[in-house]
Amino acid sequence: MGWKARRHMKLDGILPFCRKLLAMAIHEGDIAVDATAGNGHDTVFLAKAAGDSGHVHSFDIQETAIQATKDRINKEGLSDRATLHLTGHENIQAVMPEAHKGRIGAAVFNLGYLPGSDKSVVTKPETTIRAIDALLPMLKPEGIIVLVVYHGHAEGKQEKSKLLNYTASIDQKKAHVLQYQFINQSNDPPFIIAIEKRG
Repeated sequence: MGWKARRHMKLDGILPFCRKLLAMAIHEGDIAVDATAGNGHDTVFLAKAAGDSGHVHSFDIQETAIQATKDRINKEGLSDRATLHLTGHENIQAVMPEAHKGRIGAAVFNLGYLPGSDKSVVTKPETTIRAIDALLPMLKPEGIIVLVVYHGHAEGKQEKSKLLNYTASIDQKKAHVLQYQFINQSNDPPFIIAIEKRG
């Protein structure tokens, strides 16, 4: 038997690995956070994973992103499982219902700018770090925060540097921190930082 003409890569790509981590962390009835709602794809994924008794909180500072997310969850029949917040993710502490704190199974950040939109509107390391600081105490034990870091633009490179410094300093007694990336790809490929809260 010969080799097939085309073989599939065994290693997970960045976005499939992101989804795999989220799927392992979130269960029926959990609370989830889409910290960068964007076009709503992660909100839909998290809402399906959290089930009828779970809920997703989605954040974005752009009205176009919130509207796109609203349209997508409505189309999927998931509007009762999600609350959309037209505000930055650094405000999560203020808007998260008390009953949902401590029940968050998974949170995801897609950093950088919204594809197809104003590229001058980008995530900032200061607000991203404030959001992570706020989220960590609200996670369930073994809850996960997944950051997909896009650093192919100037602001992204600054955010990458500050996030790596910050996440590397998280107390290992409080969380496991993973970096997942392909190191031989050109054009600044995105990579993942995953933070799992210890039990």
